Amino acid sequence: MSEEEDIILADLDDEELVEQMFDDLYDGLKEEIEEGVNILLERGWEPYRILTEALVGGMTIVGKDFRDGILFVPEVLLAANAMKGGMAILKPLLAETGAPRMGSMVIGTVKGDIHDIGKNLVSMMMEGAGFEVVDIGINNPVENYLEAIEEHKPDILGMSALLTTTMPYMKVVIDTMVEQGIRDDYIVLVGGAPLNEEFGKAIGADAYCRDAAVAVETAKDYVARKHNQMAAG
Repeated sequence: MSEEEDIILADLDDEELVEQMFDDLYDGLKEEIEEGVNILLERGWEPYRILTEALVGGMTIVGKDFRDGILFVPEVLLAANAMKGGMAILKPLLAETGAPRMGSMVIGTVKGDIHDIGKNLVSMMMEGAGFEVVDIGINNPVENYLEAIEEHKPDILGMSALLTTTMPYMKVVIDTMVEQGIRDDYIVLVGGAPLNEEFGKAIGADAYCRDAAVAVETAKDYVARKHNQMAAG
């Protein structure tokens, strides 16, 4: 028995408990995260507060360490899975309390590309930030994106690519949206290791997001602007 296993979550005060949940998320301990969420609920925390302070706070640390090469994909997936456990408890409660709905997003990896780790991380952290996310998976031709945005009418379309050979396909999707006259109806965010800001600009995306944490901040920023414009109009 290490000392770690002797920690009784219910004995910690709120601040210590949130710190411990950060550690547990980092270590991918799903049951501990579920227990922590339930303890905070019992203590009268709003579901939205638990989501943002404990879960999103913890995943932000995971996201940064992933970006900096301290954590690797298997650990990130474990952390994401632990967060999912906490989210499963909070989701119905968030719906009941009418937590601020940030907006919605359709996300998928482009045609020819079967990488989904980065995309999954973005989906998870976007959900964690209060967005509704429809993930259309990997290897998506332009038709899949068009069908999904037609069906779900999201605020944001997110495209991901991890190969230099598949990243140009993002331009095909954006060009097709322009041809159909629907480009300006959506905020288009792109991401993936080989991309950069110049590439994002060149293909006509609204923004390039270098990691999941940036994607969440960028999405919030653009959606807020969109709502303000609509209110002003």
